[in-house]
Amino acid sequence: MLDPKTIEIVQSTVPVLKEHSKEIGKRFYELLFTKEPDLYNMFNQTNQKRGIQQEALGYAVYAAGEHITNLEAIKPVIERISQKHRAIGVKAEQYPVVGETLLQAVKDVLGDAATDEIIEAWGKAYGYIADAFINLEKNLEEETKSQPGGWDGYRSFYVDKKVDESDNITSFYLKPADGKGIASYKAGQYLTLKATIPGEKYTHIRHYSLSESPGKPYYRISVKREDAHDDSPDGIVSNYLHNQVKVGEQLEFSAPAGDFVLDHSELPVVLISGGIGITPVFSMLNTLVETQSTRQVTFVHGATNSKTHAFKEYVAELAENQENVTSFICYSSPNKEDRMGHDFDKEGIIDREVLTSTVSSKESLFYLCGSIPFMESILNILVKWGVSRENIHYEAFSPLALFEEE
Repeated sequence: MLDPKTIEIVQSTVPVLKEHSKEIGKRFYELLFTKEPDLYNMFNQTNQKRGIQQEALGYAVYAAGEHITNLEAIKPVIERISQKHRAIGVKAEQYPVVGETLLQAVKDVLGDAATDEIIEAWGKAYGYIADAFINLEKNLEEETKSQPGGWDGYRSFYVDKKVDESDNITSFYLKPADGKGIASYKAGQYLTLKATIPGEKYTHIRHYSLSESPGKPYYRISVKREDAHDDSPDGIVSNYLHNQVKVGEQLEFSAPAGDFVLDHSELPVVLISGGIGITPVFSMLNTLVETQSTRQVTFVHGATNSKTHAFKEYVAELAENQENVTSFICYSSPNKEDRMGHDFDKEGIIDREVLTSTVSSKESLFYLCGSIPFMESILNILVKWGVSRENIHYEAFSPLALFEEE
């Protein structure tokens, strides 16, 4: 345990670190990659260039400092980060260099304000927090390896088939190259890809939600091709998968991970997604149907139009044939064919009116996935409607998916 003096110093300096969190995060990664350039292979370089990873790190540091006497209060944050660390292969022996670099970044940014006493206190706090992560990640690693079909590190899978789900979303069916069994998973979890792309200096790490229900002899991920727009270039990994990877080729994946999982209670389930955020909730929907759950399931999805709407026909068929499944679709920019075919329920976005008129009871479990602005909007609607925060679960494809904690 930390001594009272250390706790006092850490908590009293949290506001200063919070104020300078972005600069500290940026300086940290500059120093880290100078010391350990091989770590470029472990981080999402696109998030680095956009500054997302740096901001997420800064947030994590001051959040941990605020709750240093009660890490249980930020347990969801710790569990989510630990799942990602296990998936990308973070090792206990890497924590010391991270701690040293973090303290150096704080000194560089704060200058003389970062006294020896402050740096010493935060060094102790980092060690305390790091131990919590190391122990949790060790347990996750052991659980992953010891389960039937489980494995450590990355394993080769070949692409058994590719299926276009929309104009910009393709499903990849993956089978193990060694022909052995594969680990099961919980609906909502993801696989982590380590992509070695021709012409790229470093490997690229990406997390892709599993879009099929568990229990199959294969894994399925459904990937959106990220095309250049505004100031953003083409997505390196998504375009590689769509345009270069052929059926029969092998890819490297770590075992399923993630804390965004379906709760097997008896409460009704509301699955709300935007765009490619459909993938984990679609796995949940399939799981509920295949296990013949009698729970009421409401599936609410927002897309640009039918051209970008994945799994459209399948969900419509489920809603028609399953008494406990209802579906509501919003298109923000429906095309002529959409209007003629009445392929959607509302033009526009998912708003309060949609949710309150579609969801039978706010005493339900809500699962959200999409962009951060999308989920901020949905979360705000649900909270104002009176939905318990404990009943709202989310997944965002970004390190800044901790927005509501702040």
